[in-house]
Amino acid sequence: MPEIDDRQALQRVVAVINNKGGVGKTTLAANLGGLLAASGWRVLIVDLDPQGNLGLDLGYRGTPQDDDGRALFTSLVLGSEMSTVSVRDNLDVVIGGSMLEQAAAALSSGAASRQADSRLTVANALAPLAANYDIILLDCPPSSDIIQSAAVVASRYVLVPVKTDRASLEGLALTASRLSEVIDLNPQIDLLGIVLFATGTSAMKVRNDFVSQIVSVLVSDDAGPDEVKDAHERVFASFVRHAEATANSARDKGLLVHELDAKVQRGPKWYERLRTGEPIERIGPASAKSVADDLQAVTKEFVERLTAMEQQSETEGATHGR
Repeated sequence: MPEIDDRQALQRVVAVINNKGGVGKTTLAANLGGLLAASGWRVLIVDLDPQGNLGLDLGYRGTPQDDDGRALFTSLVLGSEMSTVSVRDNLDVVIGGSMLEQAAAALSSGAASRQADSRLTVANALAPLAANYDIILLDCPPSSDIIQSAAVVASRYVLVPVKTDRASLEGLALTASRLSEVIDLNPQIDLLGIVLFATGTSAMKVRNDFVSQIVSVLVSDDAGPDEVKDAHERVFASFVRHAEATANSARDKGLLVHELDAKVQRGPKWYERLRTGEPIERIGPASAKSVADDLQAVTKEFVERLTAMEQQSETEGATHGR
């Protein structure tokens, strides 16, 4: 059976994934990575989506840095060294874009020259540079079978954003199926958690009902109480509220939400402009602070969960090693 060159190097790789598009994968990956970087973590985000929207969230779309995924194509298909670009202090990216469609076609057809099993391409490309980072986040495409599979094979954990709708549940079920398909190459893969995205702050009953539906996707009908309890605990207590104005404003400006909020807070207030006769111009929506707070809470919970799961893994490893 084909193997990954250095599985141990990939213990801090997290795939942000859902087979449904438009559920917040890129927004979550970008803002989670940005907040971790701002707190001193060395972060790499790999954009595996042909849409390349990570470049909009981080502000490098259309700049000289943006190669539309060409370097990533050569890394995955031809085996060249993976190329990173610095976009913030402590935050590097591997740039994605439309060239990933050609990469997916080449990998699916077996044209990649790096190894016999194309599902190993992302893992073996990441392994040589993983030691440079405290965390690597993979922004996964919603539908590319081969690239999704390669991302999951490379990951120690998966993080699944969902919206409270049926399509998200179906995407979650397909994601669970994707994990099952690669268990032969990555038996360690584990679900770090599920993050509810773009939900109302007052919709507690809706969220609770949806969590029950999530649990029904994660466990079988004959699951025992421990399995059901574990499935419930996989859903983050923190969530990101719906605020379309903030999402659009941040992406239009190429800012992360906490950066947009800081800009809003620093800017002159509307009443100050009115007093001085300046045009009343909004720097950003007032909801930026609320969404920034939500994303900070999700990031804090992410770190707590990651730490707890790593400690549990170490404990289990020590027990088995006796």
